[in-house]
Amino acid sequence: MTLVPPSAPGRTAVGVRATARITATAGGGTTTLPVLDGDGPFELRRLRSHGSEARVCIVGAMSAPLGGDRLRIEATAQQGAALHITSAAATLALRGPTSEHATYDVHLTAEEHAQLHWLPKPLICAGGSDLRQIWTVDLAPTARLVLREEQILGRTGESPGHVTTRLTVRRGGQTLLDQQAEYGPGAPGWDGPAVLAGHRAVGQLLIVDPAFKETPLEVQLLGGSAEDGQAVLTPLVGPAALVTAVAPDGLRLRHLLDTAQATFRSYRPGRTRARSERGAEVGHPG
Repeated sequence: MTLVPPSAPGRTAVGVRATARITATAGGGTTTLPVLDGDGPFELRRLRSHGSEARVCIVGAMSAPLGGDRLRIEATAQQGAALHITSAAATLALRGPTSEHATYDVHLTAEEHAQLHWLPKPLICAGGSDLRQIWTVDLAPTARLVLREEQILGRTGESPGHVTTRLTVRRGGQTLLDQQAEYGPGAPGWDGPAVLAGHRAVGQLLIVDPAFKETPLEVQLLGGSAEDGQAVLTPLVGPAALVTAVAPDGLRLRHLLDTAQATFRSYRPGRTRARSERGAEVGHPG
């Protein structure tokens, strides 16, 4: 008789199954992390706090996502908590040993008067990869959110992978934003003038803040020529604004989103209209 050793935890014949969980709680003028539970490729490290804000870094413990993987991160900022999440390096999506697509789900929750920042490094979709990435965000009416995502289609000198993304944001139980995009081989018109126009880097910056009710932002175009990449800031119906950017490479994409985030940080309630009339950039702390 031949005994087959058991599979590693979370791994199946198709791929890795893993869920990482983060919970932030406010108390005593600071934010603590009663739940910091890594799993599979997600190693969670507590960083030095910044003021009352708790900070967490996601470190890759193995190559992921690969074809067939089912990965999920759940992060909750409870009432009054401030949580900042980043990653140590870019995420590289690869083809893997199976033709199955990979799934990477991120579920973020911010309760009343909580603040949640989701600011990971870019996602690189290597040639031959097939990834479905889903963000689901639930916000209380008084919560604040900063969410940034960057996608690089293919490494230098290679064809892009295929990625489908969906971002759904609910505030007070009502849908604030629900959008889906698809890039790479098999996606109709993805590199045409109506979508990426030949660019290989795309990203978004979403800011939700109740202060926008009193001082809503105006549409702004960021960047220079279309060949070097551009971004547009669009106010949403609700106290939110969305920046969407496209660029020829990750470096120029990052510059565009950094500029947009700095624009938000320079914002001061009550000064928006005066600054706008003088032609200055406006925004809200990010």
